[in-house]
Amino acid sequence: MIADTFIKRPVTAMVISIVIVLVGIIAMTTLPVAQYPDITPPTVTIAGNFIGADAQTVEQTTTTAIETQVNGTPGMDFISSNSTNSGQASINVTFGVGTNVDIAALDVQNRVSVAEPSLPDAVKRLGITVRKRNPTIMMVLAIYSPNGTHDATFIGNYTNIYIKDALQRVKGVGDILSLGDDFGMRIWLNPDKLAALGLTSSDVIGALNEQNLQIAAGTIGGNPQPGQQAFEYSVLTNSRINTKEGFENIVVRSVPSKGSIVYLKDVARVELSKFNYNNNAYVNNHRAAFMLIYQAPGANAIETYDGVMNRLAELKKNFPKDIDYISPFETVTVVKTSIREVVKTLLEALGLVTLVVFLFLQNWRATLIPILAIPVSLIGTFIFFIPLGFTVNTLTLFGFVLAIGIVVDDAIVVVEAVQHHIDSEHMTPREATVQAMKEISGPVVAIALILAAVFIPVGFVPGIVGRLYQQFAITIAIS
Repeated sequence: MIADTFIKRPVTAMVISIVIVLVGIIAMTTLPVAQYPDITPPTVTIAGNFIGADAQTVEQTTTTAIETQVNGTPGMDFISSNSTNSGQASINVTFGVGTNVDIAALDVQNRVSVAEPSLPDAVKRLGITVRKRNPTIMMVLAIYSPNGTHDATFIGNYTNIYIKDALQRVKGVGDILSLGDDFGMRIWLNPDKLAALGLTSSDVIGALNEQNLQIAAGTIGGNPQPGQQAFEYSVLTNSRINTKEGFENIVVRSVPSKGSIVYLKDVARVELSKFNYNNNAYVNNHRAAFMLIYQAPGANAIETYDGVMNRLAELKKNFPKDIDYISPFETVTVVKTSIREVVKTLLEALGLVTLVVFLFLQNWRATLIPILAIPVSLIGTFIFFIPLGFTVNTLTLFGFVLAIGIVVDDAIVVVEAVQHHIDSEHMTPREATVQAMKEISGPVVAIALILAAVFIPVGFVPGIVGRLYQQFAITIAIS
């Protein structure tokens, strides 16, 4: 019998138990922590921007064209889209639970590439973004000026340049949606002056495209060159226009024969201002720039949140004066509280079981044996979490609470059977253990198989409900 092997070699049994506990602890420290199992269907988002277009135009020219190609992606459950009067096109492609989100994002990206040639040039110029992310927001950050020293445009621009990029590199962050405003060079055309000079908005746009260019001017003295050429020089030209005065002096029309030149400042007002006027965010009655932070699929919520807050603490050292941040919404505190309460319940259950075992056996030495069996069974269960894709969450911890009683029941049966042979038949502890295991090994194994037969089938229930209770049931069965 296997039991005889471990009775004869107790050191082997102890070493195996210690290895199980150590490996379980290592597995436990690497597992994601969440409030509930990952039952949210994986989602891939597609975003585009058609500046100046209304919702109907965005729908007809951009959203529908992309939807037509993306529809039918392997594993897709449904697709939803939203077109706004600010020119935003947003498409969410939801896949079945258990779909590999990396492959899903790649499939969606390939189909978007097919639709891209049919999109308006304004949309293609800004680009179509395809990203995988958890559809629920992990936390919201607001960057603001407590004393009102800086305006919303400055705060938004600083957030996008110095804070957003740094936070996106934090482990576990899937995506960041910034609601802060970038600077933009805004040109307000005067229709009366345009009409008086016989110009149209297309003339202005054409002049902007022709004169606001980054030109590669090449080199002087490059190959092929005469043998006597000793030096080669790179030709540098003025870059794209980035000042208000530079845009004002763009020539919209010139008639050399009449000495007539029309500058952009003659028919329009130019100003460096907000890129988008649709966002007016406030926090604590102060203008602010908001960032919606999404957790990456399968990431550790607590680790991600701590990483974001630590990175913000480092960035704050270099913030301009009168710039601060606050988190008006986050979901991690709920996770921490839930895990803490379940762990508290787990410890309380362990204490009650210890007390009950002692009252039943009336011997501290005999009580110690079942109590030592508990950490081996519970901590060793974490080893199977990694290949099964489980997380440390409230349901798996509740499963451990229930498993404590089951594990101790079997241990009590073994200890009580050994104690019976020692007291009634006056056997040595070794002889009593061998005799007891011959009598109860079958029933103990049968109990484990019966319990497994009760809980394991729950893991095969399909859909979100089955996914929700799968980890709870399998945790008990394994332990």
